[in-house]
Amino acid sequence: MALVDLSSLHTFRLPAKARCVAQLNALADFEQIDTTSPYWILGRGSNSIFVSDYQGTVYLVRNRGVQIEEQSEAYKITVAAGEDWHELVLRTVTEGMPGLENLALIPGTVGAAPVQNIGAYGVELSRFIGKVLAWDTQQHCWQTFDSDACCFGYRDSVFKQQVGRWVIAQVELYLTKAWHPTLSYADLKGLAADSDAATIMDEVIRVRRTKLPDPERQPNAGSFFKNPVVSTAQLHKLQQQYPDIVYYPVTTTQVKLAAGWMIDQLGLKGYECNGAQVNPRQALVLMNSGGATSASLKALATKVMASVESAFKVNLEPEVRLVGEQGLVEL
Repeated sequence: MALVDLSSLHTFRLPAKARCVAQLNALADFEQIDTTSPYWILGRGSNSIFVSDYQGTVYLVRNRGVQIEEQSEAYKITVAAGEDWHELVLRTVTEGMPGLENLALIPGTVGAAPVQNIGAYGVELSRFIGKVLAWDTQQHCWQTFDSDACCFGYRDSVFKQQVGRWVIAQVELYLTKAWHPTLSYADLKGLAADSDAATIMDEVIRVRRTKLPDPERQPNAGSFFKNPVVSTAQLHKLQQQYPDIVYYPVTTTQVKLAAGWMIDQLGLKGYECNGAQVNPRQALVLMNSGGATSASLKALATKVMASVESAFKVNLEPEVRLVGEQGLVEL
């Protein structure tokens, strides 16, 4: 059997192939997922990087459909997992249903969004989740998760913790009519306090396009590393050496450090390893500048992680998911 090329199906575009590729176009297709051999669920491939040929089936989530129900206090929006996330944000904001504007221009599908609990500019998806419908590949049945059952955390969820068990087919969002803008991040503080959602969305798009490379033109997988969460005690210790260190409060005892800032401080912007490169504008993004391989990407990521650990005594973890021959692999 001829292997199927995957390089156009993940945005980092490393050379890789799979034994088989199939599409999930309807709910019935989800029920036919073959769990007797390795399988990987893929949306737009913006958060998965295939670092070798995959010895299984890659299922592409491609079901479509959006239903909008206006309620007294909110808009209930039921979206098929194969819908494009950014297109959904554009539609809701344009049609007068604010809430998702800070999450504009995040690449990927709606179904992938809860897995990662996507977030940007002070807003996380978990804020809007009503229900998630997923196919349970172990019990071979449909299961509905409310927001609590999703076990959302920072770039985390039950769907990410148990890789491949639940395949999201539909997401239900609630956008409250009692909307208030979120302008806490530095990039948005120049906006007026009474800015509307469209203005905020336009600024988010402008900032993201300024900082982040377009994966259509420059292969990348967005933010490669998570922003590490540390204790306030560790922050205070770091501030003695790095008084300008960038951080964001998480709880009264924890803060989130800006991984991109730390990488930048080490002079690694633009650092290249045989075609794998730290983006010159946004150090949190690793990209394929041309001819990158699995080995060169791993070498670059390891170099960045080791440098940050040495300088800041902070461990970076990949945000992207690296896929090997049989499934998820770690650096």
